[in-house]
Amino acid sequence: MRPSCRTPPALPGLALPGLAPQWRNGDRGKQGPLGKTGWQSGESGVACVFCTVSARLYAPGTWVRGQAGRVGRDVANVERGGPGGAIGAIGAGNRVAAARIALWAVVAALAGRQVTMLLRTPPGERLTDLETWIGDQGVLHVAGSLYDGGRFTGTPFAGLVLKPLARSAEESLGVAWTFGTLLLVAVLGMVVARALPGPVSRRTALLAAPVAISLLMVSLPVRNTFHLGQTSIIPVLFVLLGCFQARGERSSGVLIGIAAALQPTVLLFAPLLWLTGRRHAALTTGATFAGGSALAWAALPQDSWTYWVHHVAGAGLGARPDSLANQSMHGALLRLGLEGPLEIVLFLLLGAAVVVLGLRRAVRYAKDGQLLLAVALTGCVAVAVSPTAWQHQLLWVLLAVVGRVGKRSSDRRVWPAAVVLVMTLPGTMLLPNVAPLIPVRDNALLVAALAAACAVPFVSRTSPYWLRPLPTDYAKPAAGRWRRVPLLPFWRRVLTRPNLLLELLLIRAGYSAYSEVRTAAAGGRTAAEENARQIVSAEEFLYIDIERWINHAVAELDPLEAFFNFYYSSFHFFVPLTILALLYVRRPADYRWARSSLGFATVLALAGFWLYPLAPPRLMPGLGYIDTVHGPQDLASPEYGALTALTNQYAAMPSLHFGWSLWCGLVVVLIAPKLWMKLVGMLHPFFTVCAIVATANHWVLDAVGGAAVVAAGFGLTYVLAGPRKLLQPASAAEREPSLPSADMCDGREIPAGSAGSGSGTPK
Repeated sequence: MRPSCRTPPALPGLALPGLAPQWRNGDRGKQGPLGKTGWQSGESGVACVFCTVSARLYAPGTWVRGQAGRVGRDVANVERGGPGGAIGAIGAGNRVAAARIALWAVVAALAGRQVTMLLRTPPGERLTDLETWIGDQGVLHVAGSLYDGGRFTGTPFAGLVLKPLARSAEESLGVAWTFGTLLLVAVLGMVVARALPGPVSRRTALLAAPVAISLLMVSLPVRNTFHLGQTSIIPVLFVLLGCFQARGERSSGVLIGIAAALQPTVLLFAPLLWLTGRRHAALTTGATFAGGSALAWAALPQDSWTYWVHHVAGAGLGARPDSLANQSMHGALLRLGLEGPLEIVLFLLLGAAVVVLGLRRAVRYAKDGQLLLAVALTGCVAVAVSPTAWQHQLLWVLLAVVGRVGKRSSDRRVWPAAVVLVMTLPGTMLLPNVAPLIPVRDNALLVAALAAACAVPFVSRTSPYWLRPLPTDYAKPAAGRWRRVPLLPFWRRVLTRPNLLLELLLIRAGYSAYSEVRTAAAGGRTAAEENARQIVSAEEFLYIDIERWINHAVAELDPLEAFFNFYYSSFHFFVPLTILALLYVRRPADYRWARSSLGFATVLALAGFWLYPLAPPRLMPGLGYIDTVHGPQDLASPEYGALTALTNQYAAMPSLHFGWSLWCGLVVVLIAPKLWMKLVGMLHPFFTVCAIVATANHWVLDAVGGAAVVAAGFGLTYVLAGPRKLLQPASAAEREPSLPSADMCDGREIPAGSAGSGSGTPK
């Protein structure tokens, strides 16, 4: 059933302590720091914006501009988890409490990891930027200009603020700086969690803060800040405090003005304040920025001239502006080969267009009540138009995850997941090393910032899809053949195909993680060769030690050798990807089933690589194997080939060459409608097992291990999601959902007998 087009009634946000609501002690008519139309922090509430890892928003009702509202029965029902559900509410409360404890434990573990890494890093390698600023040989100890050595890139005001710290002891300052940064990240996460648009459920209110802090801790800007000892978190925190915590326009403008004095492009928040009716705050921001810069100019006139005039607001300071670390439009244009006056003119024109379009969108979403999204978009504009935007300054992009995109509930995960992946993983893990994709890969953070600021169509709060997106269709698996096998329906089977962009990102990120783990699982040549001797002994005992005979027989037949060499090198990735693509287009439900089983098999194989490093036959000395693909080998420094040059050459047990090919054959047998298709499908694992043995890349027992992990992958999918076959979904009239409560999932529940509801999350 499509959502009603009627705007739901107005509901206020949760009254949380510390939010400085504007209705206090009779000040009901006073305005909040960021707008006359609902920028009140008391109405912000706590929402779940990191929707890939947190609960979804289902509270009925919405916010209406300029209206305070009252806490009605709908919010009360949401807080209790729905009417009349005492037992269910208790169970849901226990689950939320357990999830909250687990998430705070994750936060503690991430904080402990950062402190441990600091203490283990040699003093000369920790907090490198902080060392170049305030260390014994740092620029703040030098009598000349701050910018003579090219190491200091901050504003003169930042240098003036940091000078007192130069007298601190290096050892104690490094530890204190790390703990101080951890505290700033925690405060930033709390402010973000309390600044999200409501109304929200109690579950979301409890889980939002640890989720926000965890994502901040693992993001590239924060990790870079911990490594370098930068101050880039402070401007972001000051802006958020000024927007959501400060009482009154004057204090709001002072905080944002100080942030602008530390990072000049933050001055773009002054137009945002002005255009949303907070003109006194905008003027105060400009005055504070001017006062701080004037103070620095009076104390450091030469440095101020160098920064503001000679380098035009710091452009060209620090690393080369065309380095990958500079994720601004200026840096991207330089990397594309543009330079000189043409590049400057093009940068100014593009920057002006981004400022106009981005600020217009930010103002629109601010007036719509999406304050944090408006702040994030303005920050993304500042990042894009800055002459230099280093990685540790890009935290604004992560805040853009708060926006909701798409009318369907299944689409709501795409934007948050994409932002989190871009902000936590390097570009090389997200996109392959293919020439047409290299510009996108090298500028992934800039692309995300520009998309958020200028292009992504975020849902308005007045849209009927804001709280009630179109639900997802689920189906119930048919009865299993093996009744004694317990089924644990961990996720419900979805009938529609997943979002293509999200699938490609997850597949690429998953494969990159697989490659990293496979590379890290190196046990050394000695252990790998010893394990290979165990395999040889086991095969001799089982009378299946046929590898050397097959290897030499094929090596004597040039056409057969060429065929197996080509087959081994060409079809390992091509066939699985082709099958997945066909299933995605033609049979979406089967695509999800097949993708899950392949993922489980690959993860299980990683455990084998880690626990049992194994030398392949071609790398075993004294056994007389012929490497038909790469030729004779120097075993002290072997040529690993195109498929293993970048990974661990001793990751041979189990054989994923055979495992993936067997997965392909079984999927074709189970899904193909005709017998000849099934027979052709099984030829692929047959030729693959012949190829891996004939080319001396695997032992026979490696293929057995590959078959075992594939069987386990199918088995886990069967246990967690049920059989592959699905019952037909019910008609639209039968599937008409009731009003969702706070503890329901975002998909519609299908009546029993036609398609089941199951439990868990869609997969």
